[in-house]
Amino acid sequence: MAKRRRLTPAQLTASPAVAPVARAPIAQIAGDAASVAAFEALRAELDNATREGRIIRALPLGQVLETYLIRDRQHTAQEDIDALYQSIQARGQQAPIEVVMIENGFGLISGWRRLQALRALYANTGEARFATVHALIRQPAAQADAYMAMVEENEIRANLSFYERARVTVQTLRAGVFETDKEALQGLFASVSFSKRSKIKSFMPVVEALDEVLQSPQDIPERLGLALSKLLGGDAQAAAQLRAQLREAHASGGSEREVLEAAVTSQMKSVRPSEIPLEDTGPKEEVSVTLPALPRQGALGEGLEMLARDGRVVVQGTAVNSAFVARLEAFLKNGVQ
Repeated sequence: MAKRRRLTPAQLTASPAVAPVARAPIAQIAGDAASVAAFEALRAELDNATREGRIIRALPLGQVLETYLIRDRQHTAQEDIDALYQSIQARGQQAPIEVVMIENGFGLISGWRRLQALRALYANTGEARFATVHALIRQPAAQADAYMAMVEENEIRANLSFYERARVTVQTLRAGVFETDKEALQGLFASVSFSKRSKIKSFMPVVEALDEVLQSPQDIPERLGLALSKLLGGDAQAAAQLRAQLREAHASGGSEREVLEAAVTSQMKSVRPSEIPLEDTGPKEEVSVTLPALPRQGALGEGLEMLARDGRVVVQGTAVNSAFVARLEAFLKNGVQ
């Protein structure tokens, strides 16, 4: 009887070589093109975000030039700096500053106090987290736009005085950023009311006359500043005299505010020759005026016309001369009860 052979499974000693599946050339090219397009789209979006100031970057403190713009803030209370110092030390920088890229680094637009606090923290602690400042990089179309951004932030964050607002207006005009007073005021303070811009303009003669000698101009109140504007506007002699008085006060430890108030008081007491009514050499006549009901417009007599409404009376015409004004003034002082 024949003997059967036992069959055993074949033993595979190594995995058979598998040939790689080759990608079609067109599919590979399409995949590479899609990757490149996605990368370019991402890079373009990052470039746009950086250009539009939507990317916050950490900049070394030494690369930020704080004198790039003429600052509108002349004085910052030490308690404000101390409070910001403690806040950044405890919680880090919460709001970025704004800068513009310049030839040798970055020019500061807004965030002066934050930058000062970080400089102080790094100098006092040496901690690496205070060695950089978080910043948004802006690209203003013109330097005027950078000034507008600075003023706009300080109008929101800081209580600037009228003098400080007027000073940045004067300085931008001197630097050629704006061509006229009106352009500068409307450009820098577009968001404020007309009356506020008018007061800022009134302070400009004070800045032009006294900025070189004033030590605490931010302390000049509104009423005093407006009175100084009337005193100094177009009067070079009064400006030179007041500058000399301020220098003397500084040298002797006197009060700057007292010098300014004394100048205004002296001016109010004096009467300029142009303001003295001419003497009436003609015959004196009693003037009898019957006040009409308001509102009214009509002739009072030959060469006289009156326009009247509640709170305002205007008398005009060819008969209004120095003699008439003197008689009318006397009547109003003595005849109206």
